[in-house]
Amino acid sequence: MSARLKLTLSYAGIVVFSGVLLLAAVAFYLLRYVPDSVDVFPNRSDLIRAFVPVAGVVMVVLIALGLGGGWILAGRMLAPLDRIGRAAQLAAQGSLSHRVSLEGPRDEFRDLADVFDSMLEQLEAQVAEQQRFAANASHELRTPLAISQTLLEVARTDPYRDVDALISRLYEVNARAIELTEALLMLSHAERRSFPREVVDLSLLAEEAVEALLPLADRRGVAVEVGGVAAPVLGSSALLQQLVTNLVLNAVVHNLPSGGAVAVRTHLQPHAVALVVENTGEVLPAYRVATLTEPFQRGAERTRGEDHAGVGLGLAIAQRITQAHGGTLVLTPRAEGGLIVTVWLPHPYPAPLG
Repeated sequence: MSARLKLTLSYAGIVVFSGVLLLAAVAFYLLRYVPDSVDVFPNRSDLIRAFVPVAGVVMVVLIALGLGGGWILAGRMLAPLDRIGRAAQLAAQGSLSHRVSLEGPRDEFRDLADVFDSMLEQLEAQVAEQQRFAANASHELRTPLAISQTLLEVARTDPYRDVDALISRLYEVNARAIELTEALLMLSHAERRSFPREVVDLSLLAEEAVEALLPLADRRGVAVEVGGVAAPVLGSSALLQQLVTNLVLNAVVHNLPSGGAVAVRTHLQPHAVALVVENTGEVLPAYRVATLTEPFQRGAERTRGEDHAGVGLGLAIAQRITQAHGGTLVLTPRAEGGLIVTVWLPHPYPAPLG
């Protein structure tokens, strides 16, 4: 039996059972005070003969009302489950954009529908993320793989091939593919927002990132300055370290050919903390700055050395990590050239209002 039929029979059974009890109580308490004597009219037998047909009709009416009313009420009660079931069926067929969107007062069915809609939103976001990751990976990995295949084909047909040069070139191409894959995985991990959180000081992460990148900055002739105050935030230490490292690395690499500068500062406000990375460089138009946080976008006219080709994911990863921590990333072009990147993150211990 279906759930609706079970509920209907249960409802009808309760109505009929209640009617039987009521009629039995009336008959018992009423008829016991009426004598069953031929000298009395109406006597108990007369009342029973008059009462039984009426009771039979009442029971038939109660059965009809119980079945009909139970069927209608069960249908109304199960209607939200039908909507959730249709949404689940569509989701099983691959349509994750459909939502139950149950209206009405807050009850158990409304809570179930809201939880189901939330689950569909998460599934849709995860599927979209996987599709985006697969599309980006297949698009970007095609280039190093094609280069490797071309190098091998040329080397196979060239009798005077330089094996050492071939190995060196293949090593560079393979290193770029590994760097790209790691960047894509980091981007995917940041978008899932599934990571443990702890209190981390952005100023310490900035100092560590600058110290690690000083050799690269020295080779490129870029002066790096770091300063500011303690800036605690709540988040993943690994992801936030990647955020700071990406911003400092991007500022060092995309700079002037010589005599460039990078300034890294942290600021503390009552309800937020800020990380500011400012660098010199070529003048960037505003329309170009708006696209820099998209995957595989690089600043036009900005210099890139041979020691760091880049994969165009630095600022994209930084923005995703910032969003995963409930913050915002703001890009501001400098009038004299270069870029100012400001990361705003919530303060873990905000000051009380007023």
